[in-house]
Amino acid sequence: MATEKAHDIMRYHHNPLNFMFAPKSVALIGASEKEGSVGRTLLWNLITHPFGGTVFPVNPKRKSVMGIKAYSSIQDVPENVDLAIIATPAVTIPDIIRDCVKAKVKGVIIISAGFKEIGAEGLRLEKEVLAEAKKGNLRIIGPNCLGLICPPTGLNASFASASPKTGNVAFISQSGAFCTAILDWSFAENLGFSAFISIGSMLDVDWGDLIYYFGDDPLTKSIVIYMESIGNARSFISAAREVALSKPIIVIKGGRTQEAAKAAASHTGALSSSDKVLAAAFRRSGVLQVDTVKEVFNMTEILAKQPRPKGRNLTILTNAGGPGVLATDALTWGKGKLAKLSDNTIEELNKILPLHWSHSNPIDILGDANPERYAKALEIAANDPNSDALLVILTPQDMTDPTKTAEALVKVAQKIKDKPVLASWMGGETVAKGSEILNNAHIYTQPYPDDAARLFNLMWRYSYNLRGLYETPSFGESDDFINRDIAENIINHAREQNRTLLTEYESKQLLKAYGIPIIETIIAENVEDAIAVSEKIGYPVVLKLHSETITHKTDVGGVKLNLKNGDEVKQAFLEMQSRISASDFLGVSVQKMANLEGYELILGSTIDPQFGAVILFGTGGQLVEVYQDQAIALPPLNTTLAKRLMEQTKIYTALKGVRGRKSVDLEKLKQILVLFSQLVLEQPLIKEIDINPLLVSENQLIALDARVLLYNSSISKEDIIPPAIRPYPNQYLSYSQLSNGRKVIIRPIRPEDEPEAVNFCRDLSQESVYLRYFHSISHKSLISHERLARICFIDYDQEIALVAESLQPDSKEKEILAIARLSKVHGTPESAELGMLVKDKCQKQGLGSILGQKLIEIAKQEEIRSIIAEILPENIGMQNLCQKLGFRLDKHSDVVKAVLQLN
Repeated sequence: MATEKAHDIMRYHHNPLNFMFAPKSVALIGASEKEGSVGRTLLWNLITHPFGGTVFPVNPKRKSVMGIKAYSSIQDVPENVDLAIIATPAVTIPDIIRDCVKAKVKGVIIISAGFKEIGAEGLRLEKEVLAEAKKGNLRIIGPNCLGLICPPTGLNASFASASPKTGNVAFISQSGAFCTAILDWSFAENLGFSAFISIGSMLDVDWGDLIYYFGDDPLTKSIVIYMESIGNARSFISAAREVALSKPIIVIKGGRTQEAAKAAASHTGALSSSDKVLAAAFRRSGVLQVDTVKEVFNMTEILAKQPRPKGRNLTILTNAGGPGVLATDALTWGKGKLAKLSDNTIEELNKILPLHWSHSNPIDILGDANPERYAKALEIAANDPNSDALLVILTPQDMTDPTKTAEALVKVAQKIKDKPVLASWMGGETVAKGSEILNNAHIYTQPYPDDAARLFNLMWRYSYNLRGLYETPSFGESDDFINRDIAENIINHAREQNRTLLTEYESKQLLKAYGIPIIETIIAENVEDAIAVSEKIGYPVVLKLHSETITHKTDVGGVKLNLKNGDEVKQAFLEMQSRISASDFLGVSVQKMANLEGYELILGSTIDPQFGAVILFGTGGQLVEVYQDQAIALPPLNTTLAKRLMEQTKIYTALKGVRGRKSVDLEKLKQILVLFSQLVLEQPLIKEIDINPLLVSENQLIALDARVLLYNSSISKEDIIPPAIRPYPNQYLSYSQLSNGRKVIIRPIRPEDEPEAVNFCRDLSQESVYLRYFHSISHKSLISHERLARICFIDYDQEIALVAESLQPDSKEKEILAIARLSKVHGTPESAELGMLVKDKCQKQGLGSILGQKLIEIAKQEEIRSIIAEILPENIGMQNLCQKLGFRLDKHSDVVKAVLQLN
């Protein structure tokens, strides 16, 4: 996958947090000479680790600290300060931040504790500090942190007892104590870092800021995070989704055993927990979550050495049966699979292996295997199309030469380009030299084969999640299925009556408004009406309690099934009426008794306090809590993500068809999940919603029961936690007309646009491509999935790409005429970059002006203060367009910079 963003052609922007990691000047506020004090340790680390800048101690009580001239205030420092480190009591910090703003300091690290971790007073201090910092665009790391270390620049702005070695791993932790432990451990493991940061309480600089920073940092190859809380969920997910394709982001999460939310009013609320939701967020953003510190750094190493597997099928090659069995157990427990050897592979192995080899996977090449046998077997196994990765196991037997075997394997492994090769050289001194040879050749080596298999499971899951981000989905057009007015009227009517619970009838009509199939339901307020309705729709029928107050009807005897005649309907009605109070009983809903052949599913949504709306899918029915077979995802969903959600459940195997049963209509089921996610996002006044059961079979998919809980009428949309992933911005859809009279739709781009984008790129001239991207791009690269995925699959919170779409005059097929993009600049979201590409045949028809004006309008709504663009000097058309739109042009010999300031 290409790492270069589609809009950042020249990659000219400096990294916006450089003043923190490569400062020219550092002030230490709270510098001290007192032995054992934080202020002394900070100063000592700064002056004994040269970083190419100047250190200014600040202490109003001293003229010098450790022989260095001290200043009474940050405002007295004679030079501009890039970075200030504060190690003074919490109550003093608001005033210090005011002084830093006046002195035009760019960044601050607040080491001090005593903020929100101590309660209300600390939280008040935090708010005051942040308010003062925002007055001067002052960025803050901390408070309550260890500081940061940047080995490549030499900077040690921490009170750690040592400085790590230089490497290519950026390590970020919320726990300072965890930082010091990892730091100490790294020396024994000879592990180096590109940066080492204790992020503390994340008052300002958060996960998203740092992920973007290290995503752009050429010295960082992977990002490792110890996380205790997510903070700004949207910031984290936006950054991780963008960076994960180019650099692994590996997270170990602390505090995963907290109790799930209690006394939830719905099944969905009871079944979703913050840990499960966080895991769903990691999957959605391409982040690899691991359980142990050992796995963190093992995966960092393995992903640096080997390509990612394309699937979960592993081939195991071993000279002993037992280790192969252990590896197989670990593999299958983690849902990996043994690759099925092809007939051709078995035939080729028969030619080189002894008669009694295993003839299956694991490939046991027997205890007397020499280096040549190992090498030939690996070469044959690697060519099997059913295999996604290889694990080579060696046990040191009398006939075994671990060193020469390693040398032979290296020669073969270097020819295997598209599959990871892992090794397990079991033993101690006997195999040490062989392990060293393999590691030096970038073949990841583990002493225990079961550990190697578990790491492979992490690898394929990581690849699987990344592919899910950018697989082209289907079913892009959903508006034909949706009637938003009906849905909003149902919700508003209930809120006007100060109700938070929709009736079953209202709930089903809400689903119907979003294209989700329901069974026809009619309200009957008395016995006579119930019988008449039953006669009309035909027996057998179902009666359900019609109530505005009772949540779970089954619990109070409010569901009567398979009523075959009027007498049974009458008896059921009267029995229900007698058991339920008059204030709760408003009649019954009558519906045709459905054919219950099939599977009962649950589809629901609730609000997570950090991530907003989350979606739950899995096995439903009355025993939903007993089966505990559900999975969670973050909306919005497309068909690819809907399939991924279903695949996480056990019931999915049955849905595909099992034991003679045909598959259910999985395409229709995916469509229902997509529509449901739209309902959840477009109607934010819904607090909880359950469809249980959603009955599915080869012949039908239908919502049999639904329950919807709304927010209290005193709560407005602005008070509700927004979704962690910004949904498709429908509000930016508009219509226009070109100078030749051709009508066009201007709308935000969608992942489903990739096939149209291929046709768009095919019609571009080499000149247009060069002027847009500043270099030539081959036709094959121009239309590759990897490239177009980065163009069509975007994060609407970070960028808006508009397509101009029209019908072709002859075929009436949809055609993309132009793509224009507005992308926020990392670290400075009030600025955005503009890029535009118009199909050659559509140029000089006013389309550029239309798109430019639309993007300027969007920028104002998104509170962007300035738009910038870089243009080649020979691209006169784009320069003229920018001038027409009000941009100021700054011409240089190699590039023209266009800037538009917005109010």
